[in-house]
Parts: sequence; structure tokens; C-alpha cells
Amino acid sequence: MDNFYAPGRHHLFVPGPVNIPEPVIRAMNRNNEDYRSPAIPAMTKTLLEDVKKIFKTTSGTPFLIPTTGTGAWESALTNTLSPGDRTISFLIGQFSLLWIDQQQRLKFDVDVVESDWGQGANLDILASKLAADTTHTIKAVCIVHNETATGVTNNLAAVRDILDHYRHPALFLVDGVSSICALDFRMDEWGIDVALTGSQKALSLPTGMGIVCASPKALEATKTAKSVRVFFDWNDYLKFYKMGTYWPYTPSIQLLYGLRAALDLLFEEGLDNVIARHSRLGKATRLAVEAWGLKNCTQKEEWVSNTVTAVVVPPYIDSSEIVRRGWKRYNLSLGLGLNKVAGRVFRIGHLGNVNELQLLGCLAGVEMILKDVGYPVKLGSGVAAACAYLQNNVPMIPSRI
Repeated sequence: MDNFYAPGRHHLFVPGPVNIPEPVIRAMNRNNEDYRSPAIPAMTKTLLEDVKKIFKTTSGTPFLIPTTGTGAWESALTNTLSPGDRTISFLIGQFSLLWIDQQQRLKFDVDVVESDWGQGANLDILASKLAADTTHTIKAVCIVHNETATGVTNNLAAVRDILDHYRHPALFLVDGVSSICALDFRMDEWGIDVALTGSQKALSLPTGMGIVCASPKALEATKTAKSVRVFFDWNDYLKFYKMGTYWPYTPSIQLLYGLRAALDLLFEEGLDNVIARHSRLGKATRLAVEAWGLKNCTQKEEWVSNTVTAVVVPPYIDSSEIVRRGWKRYNLSLGLGLNKVAGRVFRIGHLGNVNELQLLGCLAGVEMILKDVGYPVKLGSGVAAACAYLQNNVPMIPSRI
């Protein structure tokens, strides 16, 4: 029984976990199976091949790990680096902060490049550090592609250009938790060595699967990496890949079937169309925020995110009250402001299996909440701005033409 029942659909607009499509729910509604039977390895083989498509890689090796994004971070670090190795990592929000904390606790020598929350990674400082590192003491550059705490997206192609300009051999490690399957992501083209995501974000699955993809260069680094690893050891996976059984320990059968259904939905829509849909949702949300007379936490257009928008509220409003009111009165879940921006921003997540009309319902809810907490919003202003844009940009549904 739902202890907090409310009629109708719950409007889930946090930047993860996200709405789960009905076909995925149905695919997961099954009993357990013997993962050593012929069926599960056969499905796993096709999953591994298809997962490479969401990273846009042909040369990468994927790993489906029963974990969260945090575990995927640890997998990326411990398989490629040794304690004492120097890394460069960008602090631009709560999740980049947490990854830095993990690197420090794993005993890496972390060179932190900090920016104001709402700004992207400072690539000028990266360039200067790489230029000065003539002996190549920097072993990895670690960056969060899309910082969900502030709604900031970093330019990964520019990072690769800087690494190439200085002919620096550092590994390029990328957190794509809230970007992969929603934003443009090109592992091979951008020379990314380890990319990772989580099942509960744009893949629109339950939490519980960390998906990591490693380049040949990253796999070579495992041969000399001295970090202690057991559960996350890629070599255990690779051994079972060669055997054709694929699993060094018990996977979630239900999540595997869910992943199969989720990938099928993505490929049916087309990844380019998925990215375009997220672009529309992001633009519509930003237009609504502007119409409300509020500001985006993201300080420059070049950094705006198409998966989450962090909205700055006036000083006399506690953004946490907006989130509380949304859940208590309108059955709407919005994202809290975290750490440095707690109480100052609320976040609208617009990623995963969500469409334009769902978003408009969320925006209408936000307008009523703003009115509730004393902000002088003109009801309908943000919805109208979003509608005007979407009505001119939403394409026909291909399967219904």
C-alpha cells in the first residue's frame, strides 16, 4: 500500500531517478532465472554490443556493474590509476565535489580546479597545467560532463583538443551519469578513455546498474594500476567474457531485461532524435524561467544543460519550500538545491522518458507553487512561453505519420 497516496500520476521532475516507461516496467515484471543458463549469457552478449552505441564507440569495452554511479566512479578510478597518481579534477557543483572526495579518499593526488557554482570547468587552467607538466606527472583528467546540482554542461571536445594540443598522455575520464542517452556524447571521436553512466538517469531504468565503458588505452592501464579493487575489478569481467558466461557474480535479471527494453525504445526513437527531444525540453524550460522573471543558475549560454535546469529564487524565498510545497500540494517532485546552493535554487529535471506535454504540466505546477510561496509570477506566463516555442518545434511522431 502507498502510505502517501495521491490521485492520478505522480509528476517526477527531479534530475534522476526518472520516469520508467511502461514497456520497461513490463519487461522487468518477471521471475528470477538461472544466470548460468544459456539464455542470460546470450542476452548479455547483445546488451554489451548495443550499450556501445549509447557511448558512440566501436572500440570501447563495456561493463554492466550492479552498482550506482558512485560505484561506477570507483570502478573507473581504481582500474586505471595507482595511489599517489596525480589527477586533475574540476569542482563546479555537488557531484563533481563528491567525485573529488572519492579520489582523495582513494589516495590519489588530486589537483582541484575550482569554479563558481554555475560556471563550467575552467579549461584555461587545464591548458596551463598540461603545458607545465612536461614530465607527464598528471595521469588522468576527470570531469563531470553534466553537473546536475547547477545545470552546467561541460565541453568535452574542448578538453580533448587541449590534451591533443599539448600531446599529453593523461587518461580522459568522464562522468556521463546525467548526460549519456540525453546529450550529445561521442566517446571515440572525443578520445574519452573511461565513460560511465547510471541506469536511473536518461536510460529510464530503476537505480542499480552502473554502466562503464573503457577504451583500449584504459584497459592497458589496468595492467599497471595498483589501486586495490575486488568487486569492481574489470579483469574479473574480462575473464568471464572470454569464457562466454559474462558474469563474475550474480546480476539483476530483472534489470537486464529492463535494459534490453530501454535500449530498444531508444533505438526505435533514434539517438539523434532523443538528443533533439532533450534539446527542446531544455530550451522550453529556460524560456519559462525567463518568462517568470527568474534566473538560471548556469551563468553562460555555452554551459546550459538540456537535462536539468537549476532555477535561482529571490533571497526572500527558501527554495526548499518550493520543493516541499510541490510534493505536498501538487504531487510534483522537483530537485532540491544542494550544498552551496541549498535554499537558493530548485531544479527541474527534464531527462529520460518524458515528453513536451508532461513538461508543460510540470511548468504549470511550478507557477502555482511560486504563487503559493509569495513570488509575483503571472500565472500562465512560463507555460505560454514554452508552448509558443514547442508548438513551432515539436515534430510529428514518426510512427504515427
